[in-house]
Parts: sequence; structure tokens; C-alpha cells
Amino acid sequence: MAVRLKKGHREALSGIVFTLPFTIGFILLFLRPFVQAIVFSFSRLNIGAGGYTLEFVGLGNYKNALFVQPEFVRTWVETTGMMIVNVPLILAFSFFSAILLNQPFKGRTVARVIYFLPVILASGIVLQLEQDNYFIESLQDLEETVSGFMSLETLGVFLMKLKLPARMLEFIMAAVQQAPVIIRNSGVQILVFLAGLQSIPPSLYEAAQVEGGTSWENFWNITFPMLSPLILTNIVYTIVDSLANPQNELVKLIRSSAFGPPGYGVSTAMAVLYFLGTFAVLLITIGIVSRWVFYHE
Repeated sequence: MAVRLKKGHREALSGIVFTLPFTIGFILLFLRPFVQAIVFSFSRLNIGAGGYTLEFVGLGNYKNALFVQPEFVRTWVETTGMMIVNVPLILAFSFFSAILLNQPFKGRTVARVIYFLPVILASGIVLQLEQDNYFIESLQDLEETVSGFMSLETLGVFLMKLKLPARMLEFIMAAVQQAPVIIRNSGVQILVFLAGLQSIPPSLYEAAQVEGGTSWENFWNITFPMLSPLILTNIVYTIVDSLANPQNELVKLIRSSAFGPPGYGVSTAMAVLYFLGTFAVLLITIGIVSRWVFYHE
């Protein structure tokens, strides 16, 4: 005899099944290293001929990371500030790029592939070439040509003549400086928004058109609310992607500290603190943004 579940129970069961691969993968692949990292963060790692031994130091590694290492807190604040600037820019760029790519025009498939190229360029051997500065050296001449046409100083003077507020001016200048980063990190978000746009029932727009709704009203009353769950998803993804990026200055500092004078224990303590800080940022962000999320039934 088949068991019939209520709608709420079916949805809960579907959610559990959907997250089951991640749960199993975390338990089998990541749980042990995660616990081991916490143990290392409370210990001093001593390497000898027979391997390594751990000497319990309590909160000594955490005090060292926060109050002795001068670059850790400063780099952490700078990294978080850069993330706060980049996330809205990446979301805005990917959101409106997806809207443009969702419009019917010739060559739309090619345009979508071009928009996703930054994700391909940021992976594998291409990323390694860039990390080794081969790309940077090859693009120096191009950068000099562009800077000769419109330098940041020239742009700043132009914007100042428009008498924009100081904070808006700083935000625009930061956005211009981070333009390559914004474009490179928007590929996945564009695909998510594009999938969301294609899942909106056309009947909603047809009903709005019958009622005399304009395109602007349709955007704010239909498109934006229907995509709000995906906006939250992309916010979480972008924050994690930004803070866990291998090119992140704080990640580089933590990695270099493991093999430098601070030692492996202090480096692990930095990583644990960074993880807790990132987790706190995600909780706060989800708690704030989820208030405005609309779920269509």
C-alpha cells in the first residue's frame, strides 16, 4: 500500500534528496579534514624524523593571528570591503546581461557563449597562465593604449565636473577599476538569471499586457519578484566565490603563513577565523535579503 504524503512533507523530502549528494560528499571527503584543521588550530605542529607531533597551545594560535600578525586583520578587512563593493556590481551586471540575452535577436546563441567565456578563461590551464603573469605581460601594451585613451585620473576629473556626491564618485571609480573582475566573475550568475527568466510563465506578461501594464511596470511587478529567489542564490554564490577565490589576498596570506614564520598552527587558526567570518556574513546576508524574496506557488 502506497504511503501518500502531504504537500509540505513531499517538498521537505525533495529538499533532503536534493541536498543528499552534498551531505554524503561532505561526510566522506571534507568532514575529517575539517575536524583535523580545527585540531591543528589549537596546536603547535612539530615536524620530526618520524613525522609530526601536536603540542596543545589552546587559544595561542588565535591570539597570535589576531594580535601579533599585523597583516591578517588588515587584509581581512580589505578583502571584505572589496567583496562588499564587487558583489552588487557583479549581480547588477549579470542581471541586466541576462535580460538582454533573453531578448529575441539574431546570433543570440553566440552572444550567450561569449558571455560565458570568462568562466572558461578562469579555469584550468588558462587560469594558471594568468597566475604566472604570462597574460599580464602580454596585455601590458594593450593596457597602455587604453590608459592613453582614458586614464582613471581623466575619468575622475570628468566625474568631478558633474558634481556627483563623493560616495557615488568613489563607488563608480571602484567599479571601473574592478571591471575585468566583474565581467570574469559573472558567467555563472548570468546563466542562473537566464534560466530564471525562461522559467517565468508567459501568461503573467500576457495578463499584464491586457491590463495595460508598461514594460517598466512588468519588470518591477513580475520579472524582479519572480527572480528574487535566484537573486538570493546568486548573492550567496558570489560572496562565497569572492571570499574563497585562490587569488584572494587573504587566502594567499593564509597559504604563505603555513610555510613561514607564523607556522602551520597559526595559519590554520587564520583559516578557521576566516571560515567563521564568512559563515557569519552569509547568515546576515541571507537573513536580510530573504525578507524581500518572493516565492511563486
